[in-house]
Amino acid sequence: MRQLILVALSVVLALFSFTSKGDSQTIKIGAVVPLTGRFAALGAQVKTGYEIAVQHINAAGGVTVGGKKLQIELTLLDDESDPTKTVARLETLATQGVVAYLGGAGSDLHAAAASIADKNKIPYLGVAFAFHGIHQQGLRYLFSPFPKSPDLTKETFVFLDAAIPAAQRPRKVALFLERTDWGKEMGAGWESLAKKHGYQIVASGEYAPGSKDFSDLILKAKAAGAETVLALPSPPDGMTIVKQMKELDFNTKVNLFIRAADPPVWSQNLSKDGDYVLLSPGWHFAAKYPKVAELNEAHQKLLKRPADPLVGPSYACLQILADALTRAKTLDRDKLRDAVAATKMTTVVGPVRFRPDGTGEVKVFFQQWLKGKQELVWPKEFATATFGYPAPPFDQR
Repeated sequence: MRQLILVALSVVLALFSFTSKGDSQTIKIGAVVPLTGRFAALGAQVKTGYEIAVQHINAAGGVTVGGKKLQIELTLLDDESDPTKTVARLETLATQGVVAYLGGAGSDLHAAAASIADKNKIPYLGVAFAFHGIHQQGLRYLFSPFPKSPDLTKETFVFLDAAIPAAQRPRKVALFLERTDWGKEMGAGWESLAKKHGYQIVASGEYAPGSKDFSDLILKAKAAGAETVLALPSPPDGMTIVKQMKELDFNTKVNLFIRAADPPVWSQNLSKDGDYVLLSPGWHFAAKYPKVAELNEAHQKLLKRPADPLVGPSYACLQILADALTRAKTLDRDKLRDAVAATKMTTVVGPVRFRPDGTGEVKVFFQQWLKGKQELVWPKEFATATFGYPAPPFDQR
């Protein structure tokens, strides 16, 4: 009898303990971000956006789920810019019971991650990647409030046509394409749209990520009389390309490098040579949307500057998750997935809705480095500076 009483008491205590834990339950979210390796500069921005968003949401009382306020518990792991480690870290987070994944930076890392999210049936929100091909694999749990290749290639020529008078447009274009699936995708998009807008691709070449010598690409583009370079290098590759363009006296009127010029190290490393380069990182701190002022203030206190480009889209991922959790009224992953798919809200990056393939209907931003600062030049309604065109030769800056 005594043993039965002790067993019964143990069961009651266990139930009480379970109930108590349930009362203090948190929303477990896992993020895998490149904090070291080739994408570290981009990953640092993504990490900052996630962490500021969690701080803001928790400070405001947390997220209402089924009538109960819950705090977000974020576990962030470094994949070292290695897709194999991305997969391993995500599997680790799954065993810890996360209800949602947040992604890192770089298309190959997201490509590896997205299939794991579907396998584990855990909703995955990722930014800092434009590769559309990932979304064409029938993945149900992948969502990205970030411009994709079709958006970027289309907006490239919309912007150039709107910003430059017809008689002054740099019609001869060179493509410097990274030898990756995303590089092929962007190259195909630019090529198909160039002719429709009256531009001619006069040189096109590929390079392996991490290359040290881009002279062949540069000299061929120079010989062809290219006035514009369209490219999508990583920050290290992009900085090397600019240095070698200067060394080889290749001066163009427009240089669009998509992601290379995203981090502050771009200007720190290149100084005036890094000016006039365009980028499209998905956001700018001058966007006039709710919560942007609060985000900039927090970033200013933390890093002594307004929010970096990838901080906004990363912050928006948490806004979307919080909104979806409230509408789902549960931590059930499948119901959360459906709520994310039904998103229709305004975030710090503007209005966001998701297409059936998980791509976001979002605004495309173009920034340009001018006098050592990233200025917003497109869309016009938010512009902080006039588009610097044409770019002066390197020796006249």
